[in-house]
Amino acid sequence: MTSMTPTTNIVSPTHKPRRSTLRNALIITRREVRDSFRDWRIVAPIIILTLVFPALAQYLAQQFAGFLEGYGATIIGERTIPFLLMIVGFFPISISLVIALETFVGEKERRSLEPLLSTPLTNTELYIGKTLSAMIPPLVASFGGMMLYLFNALSGELAWRPQPMLLIQIILLTIVQALVMITGAVVVSSQTTSTRAANLLASFIIIPMTLIINGESFIMFIAPDADSAGGIGSLWAIIIAMIVVTILLLRVGSTLFNREELLGRTIDSINLGSMFKRIFNWIIAVDDEATPAHNLLDWYRRAIPYSLSKLKVPVVLTVGVFLSAFIVGYIFSQQPQWRIPLPESQTYDSVSDTFAFITQQSLKPASVAFIIWQNGRVLLLALILSIFSLGVAAFVIPPAVYAILGFLLGQLLLAGYDLALFLAAIVPHGIVEIPMIVLATAAMFRLGAISTRPPQGMTVGQAWTMALGDTIKLAIGVIIPMMFVAAILEAYVTPVIVSQIVR
Repeated sequence: MTSMTPTTNIVSPTHKPRRSTLRNALIITRREVRDSFRDWRIVAPIIILTLVFPALAQYLAQQFAGFLEGYGATIIGERTIPFLLMIVGFFPISISLVIALETFVGEKERRSLEPLLSTPLTNTELYIGKTLSAMIPPLVASFGGMMLYLFNALSGELAWRPQPMLLIQIILLTIVQALVMITGAVVVSSQTTSTRAANLLASFIIIPMTLIINGESFIMFIAPDADSAGGIGSLWAIIIAMIVVTILLLRVGSTLFNREELLGRTIDSINLGSMFKRIFNWIIAVDDEATPAHNLLDWYRRAIPYSLSKLKVPVVLTVGVFLSAFIVGYIFSQQPQWRIPLPESQTYDSVSDTFAFITQQSLKPASVAFIIWQNGRVLLLALILSIFSLGVAAFVIPPAVYAILGFLLGQLLLAGYDLALFLAAIVPHGIVEIPMIVLATAAMFRLGAISTRPPQGMTVGQAWTMALGDTIKLAIGVIIPMMFVAAILEAYVTPVIVSQIVR
């Protein structure tokens, strides 16, 4: 006889089907949303902002448009309307951010979190359910206010008739801004020990988002394609970047969330001495065990290659992004509306005096310091923003330089200049500067993005400390020396070569 053992279809909690995970998460979402809309302290501000603020914004738009029309600046008044539409959508989200900030830490203080965490739901299901529940009330309030303002703008005295794609862009901007703020607030809520601390940390969410909105308003006012049927091009780039940040924040939140730590952590403390010691240990480390280098030669022979080996994937991504930016810049240069009126010349006679003047100014010690200052502050700004943007800024600021180079190449070729002129102006110092920027960008991207996927066996804090140590190590040992060499070449060698070409 053959013994037949019955089989059972058991799904591990850590390997549940996606449909089951979403279904269980929505149970939490429905519970949280129902409780939120039962609380008059939440509902009342949302209703007031939804009904009152759009009317106030419309009144301001009418007054501002009428004032500017008297001075012949009608176009400025017209471009104020979409900006106020975006603000109408932003205010309910910023006020309702308290819902997301109290998602975990608020329930912990009210002692209502323990029963929820004792359910058989996985960490992922809990986190997704809580995040979705924090998104719904702010988005409902935001869309309600925007629809009311839009109805009044279309049918009222303003009689606004925007391009449909511009409306779509503003709606998408509102959605992605809400997603970034809420996902960031949920991460804060899951990692703090008190509502007070969460509210204080919310400034790191609201202030950057306010600055982004200021930039978006500036774009709306000055964009040459504001009336384009395809929308404003720069806003599409912002939308894509914020979608990436949202995905990274969701990944960070789900990675960091742990119900045991959430219940067991009662106070936050920072030991600066221990933190600086760990960072220094990684600066001089030659392997994964943080073994220190014996001397400077050993540091260059083993520690630097060890840190460089961690940048293989970031370097490949960086090179791909830089090449894409260069190609995009070249494509833009071929558009007639972007043409720069350069003097068309094959012999460079008309521009030789200009190049001679530039050469004389470049061959000075002060030029080296200026070049170092320019490159250094751009990379430092990108590094700081990369830390707060989870590495996204690393692929926004430095690639802009290569987009400009691609644009200049296209302009020079259209004006009839030889390719040798472009190569002479770039290659002499570029053989050092371009690899330096690639390494710096890859390192800052890794530093910003490592919290989204820390190495196995490491916490996010340990992984970030290691990445910061590697970044400082490469900056001291490789990037800064290359920056000095590139500046010397750019100040003393490149001008001479270019002057020989134009003669």
